[in-house]
Amino acid sequence: MRTVVLDTETTGLNASLGDRIVELGCIEVANRRVTGNHFHHYVNPERKSEDGALKVHGITQEFLEDKPKFREIAAEFLDYIRGAELVIHNAAFDIEFLNLELARIGQPPIEEHCTAVVDSLKLARELHPGKKNSLDALCERYQVDNAHRTLHGALLDAALLAEVYLAMTRGQDSLAIELDPARAAAGSWAIPGERPTLVVIPASVEELAEHTRLLEAIEAENKAPSVWRRFEAAVELG
Repeated sequence: MRTVVLDTETTGLNASLGDRIVELGCIEVANRRVTGNHFHHYVNPERKSEDGALKVHGITQEFLEDKPKFREIAAEFLDYIRGAELVIHNAAFDIEFLNLELARIGQPPIEEHCTAVVDSLKLARELHPGKKNSLDALCERYQVDNAHRTLHGALLDAALLAEVYLAMTRGQDSLAIELDPARAAAGSWAIPGERPTLVVIPASVEELAEHTRLLEAIEAENKAPSVWRRFEAAVELG
């Protein structure tokens, strides 16, 4: 089955009160491998982001002014996800935003364009009850490198979630976790098999240029170098 791991960034937390999508990122997984066929757009939400949201993703209104509106990318997005299983962390949040955007352009809910929606947060809670199951917590638990995640980003978070999801479901044809018989007596859960090789998706020239413009907008607003720039400088210094 073709799987699409999806994430969004938004102007705020309340879709029903008018908050909109500002970034949409999708990673394709086929035969339990990341394929490199990804979908990514910044979106002009036609409104300002709340201060709390800006602190999370750093995507300013000025940066988004010349980006396409959701209705302009909707057809491409729906073609990309059509017939796929969607994997989303805390799916209800993203689905509400997507369905309101689709309703504004006369399209049916996203559930009618894909075969299924899997909530990876719900799955993580079933596998790890009583533990933190945020994306950062899961990256640490499954040894997925997220050191470069200084701000939230839809494509970056979707790529991290894809690796986490593959680790959570490794060696399974269903979402039911299995016990390793050798450790069953000790009451330890084990997920068999080797970790799949992480496929690196290089950024295009256009995406690198957009990234640079975003950093410049963040730095201009905060009148200080961004965390990303400071990290790059530290890496160069060794």
